[in-house]
Amino acid sequence: MKIEGHPPAARKQKEWSWSYSKLKNFEVCPKRMYEVDIAKTYKEKEDPDGPLAWGNRVHAALAAALKGAPLGPEMAAYQTWVDRVQRGAGQLYVEQKYAINRSFQRSAYFADDVWYRGIGDVVRVDGDLALVLDWKTGRILEDSVQLMLMAQCLFSHYPELKYVRSEFVWLKDDCTSPELFTRQEVADQWVGLMDRVNGMELAAQQMNYPPKPGWLCKKNCVVQSCPFFGKGAR
Repeated sequence: MKIEGHPPAARKQKEWSWSYSKLKNFEVCPKRMYEVDIAKTYKEKEDPDGPLAWGNRVHAALAAALKGAPLGPEMAAYQTWVDRVQRGAGQLYVEQKYAINRSFQRSAYFADDVWYRGIGDVVRVDGDLALVLDWKTGRILEDSVQLMLMAQCLFSHYPELKYVRSEFVWLKDDCTSPELFTRQEVADQWVGLMDRVNGMELAAQQMNYPPKPGWLCKKNCVVQSCPFFGKGAR
């Protein structure tokens, strides 16, 4: 029912938001990222025996194990990592979701002002120090930006923190790639990252997502409307 003299409240516009995976997908191919991650016109094919499905199973099993469930025979080799995490000091969080706004302040994960979202596979907060682990089931590939982004999420959510140790755990190779961040070091890394983020936001504002032919096109892309589908780069 409309009440005379009281115009309807304007709906608050939702903030443009991103994640690290969307940024990486955008840089591989803007059109593929748009069709799969935003418009959802196409869905990635998941081989039940492929690396993506295996990674998802490992993440689910480790999360359950850290909450008390036993690891099955398929995942038994990872018990040492579960034991290491459980022996650690401080408050433990598993598969913890974090979000921040443009001012790098904490936000609720689905709030209207969310600008960046990330998930910590394992987080331990102990006084002014936090540890965040990211389980990896593929080959070793260093990426300090992804580690920095999780450190930013923790600094934003826990004002008492002075240091964040952010690590990739390479399960296949039984090793880690750690980095220790201070708040200033995180701030310094944003300088180089913002150009990349701004490029993705501009594409969203202009709705301009051109195809970028590459190695995925011939056999590994599901976007059939793309002129390079099944062809690859020339």
